[in-house]
Amino acid sequence: MSRTKPKPKIKTLPWNPVAYLKSDEDIAQYLEAVFEDGDPNLVAAALGDVARAKGMSKIAQAAGLGRESLYKALSTEGNPEFATVLKVIRALGLKLKVAV
Repeated sequence: MSRTKPKPKIKTLPWNPVAYLKSDEDIAQYLEAVFEDGDPNLVAAALGDVARAKGMSKIAQAAGLGRESLYKALSTEGNPEFATVLKVIRALGLKLKVAV
């Protein structure tokens, strides 16, 4: 009777995109990929990632929104109004463009 060795346990850590959003180009590429996916919840969460990378308090103030409400709106469970999304995009110094 042969006994198999137990497989070693692999320790995993959650991926934090904020750690990789260092430059404006990083942010633009990240958001472009998210918009291509088309999932509105993912878009809101990605905007939250970018806002955290830039400083949530600073972005909330520039957007004229409360920090806590912005955290909630831009979470994976959030459902921000389109006006909020536009305010955040402007506060991040970004522009929303349409292409054919």
